[in-house]
Parts: sequence; C-alpha cells; structure tokens
Amino acid sequence: SYVDWIKRYVHFHHMRCREDLADGERKIEAFLTDLAVRGKVAASTQNQAMNALVFLYRKVLEKPLDEVIDAVRAERKVNVPVVLTREEVSGVISVMEGVPQLIVKLLYGSGLRILEAVRLRVKDVDYEMKQVTVRSGKGEKDRFTTLPASLIPPLQNQLRRVKEFHEQDLAAGHGAVYLPYALERKYPGAARDWNWQYFFPAREVSTDPRSGLVRRHHVDPAVVNKAIKVAARRVALTKVISAHSFRHSFATHLLQRGTDIRTIQELLGHSDIATTMIYTHVIQQGGQGVPSPLDDLQ
Repeated sequence: SYVDWIKRYVHFHHMRCREDLADGERKIEAFLTDLAVRGKVAASTQNQAMNALVFLYRKVLEKPLDEVIDAVRAERKVNVPVVLTREEVSGVISVMEGVPQLIVKLLYGSGLRILEAVRLRVKDVDYEMKQVTVRSGKGEKDRFTTLPASLIPPLQNQLRRVKEFHEQDLAAGHGAVYLPYALERKYPGAARDWNWQYFFPAREVSTDPRSGLVRRHHVDPAVVNKAIKVAARRVALTKVISAHSFRHSFATHLLQRGTDIRTIQELLGHSDIATTMIYTHVIQQGGQGVPSPLDDLQ
C-alpha cells in the first residue's frame, strides 16, 4: 500500500529524479489536498497516504519533515453499525454448523472481534469463572469478557478434537504453534505445550515462511466470513452483515437488557466511551426515537 501511494505521489508531481522529492512538505500538502478535494477520498484513505509519504521521507530518504503540513482534510464519515435482531441472530446461527458456527456464537456471546476469536488459545477460556481472556486485542490491550454458559459443552467438545490433532502432530514431530513476541526464545518448550495451542486450529499444518518451521496455525478468518455470507443468503437476510455485525449486536442487546455503558465499554475493549456510545443511538426506535407524523394520520 505504501509503495502504491508513493508511486501516485511521484506521478502526481511528474517527478523524474531524486532531487524532485525536495520541498516535501509543500508537495505532500498539495497531493493530500487533491485527494480530498478532487479525489473525494475517505479520511482513512487520506491518512494512509500521509503515513506512506512520512515513511518515505523519514525512513527511506532520511529527511524528516520539519514544517507543518496543512492540507485540506477529507471528511470523516460516521458509519452506523449493522445490528441484527435476536431473531435474525438465531436464524443465521441455526443454519451454520461446525467450527464457523461455534466461532460466530463466540462473536455474539462474548463480543469478540473475528481475529480475537480465531487467535484464542486453550488457556484463554476459564469455564469456572465463565470468562474469556482476550490477549493483545486492538491496540495491543488485554481484557476479560463474558463466556456464555451455553457454550461451555460445545467448547469442551471442540477441545477434545483439538487434543487429538495436537497428539497426532506431536507424534509426527510437529505440534508447535506460533508464540508472540520473544516468548519462544524465553520458553523453548511452550510452543508445544497444550495450554498454548489454538482453540480453533487449521485443518492442515503449514510451513511458517519466516522461520521455516512446520506448524498448525489457527483457522483462516475468511472461512468464517464465507460461512456467514452463505448463512445470510440461506435465511434470506436483507441486511449486509459480516463477522463484526455479531459484535455490534452483542453490545446493542446488552444495552437493551439494561447493562450499563461502562461495563459494555470494558467488555468490548474500547479506549474511549464515545466509541461505545454509538450503540445508544442504535437502540432508539425510528430516527432518534421520534415517532413519524405519518402514524398520526387516520
């Protein structure tokens, strides 16, 4: 992505040599303004372009940008989350099966993001406390969230199948999983330890392109997203949903049940309460809870 933005920047200013990159602040400002005014890009797209060009000057050219870049800012679009009713959630889940169904139940039952769900390890689920520990979630933050009691038996069944996979891998001379940061060097045997295994492993082992080790990675999120789309079509759902829609529904339905907003903020792992507050608008009936005048006509 960065290389593409740098190429667009170079073409925009018709640069032909390295010296043309001089006076970066002024040129970046003109490029970003054009993206916002003529290109009508989203704020996130403009930010990515800015980051790419800062990287170019700071890390590649080793010429940090010292002056202020005062480009016209793209308007930030506020997206209203897609929320399912309880009946819609039940309908979609009922036509799913296997691991994708179990993961979607976790998304809705615990408010997890899709990557947080597929990266769960055996040690992260506490059945006694009915608690899921999310490690290194968005923003590299750990948090606790609730574990639905109804999910305990199917999760334990899943673990029994994972245990068989793990024992087969160990017998074949594999059985290791990826460990974050420097844990693999600090605890050499931890990668093969049962507690560190993925709760939802992939069907096949694969070769890690960086280390060259043969490992069993976690299930691909694309498998879950594809299963969600198929299920939505089967129940003729008119809403366009993704894995994240179940997290939105988790928060909204908790609010409807009377759970306080601060608790929901903690369960979702939001840094800012304003992010969580969007769900207070979703639960209003109609536009901001205002009844339509059409309903007053006889």
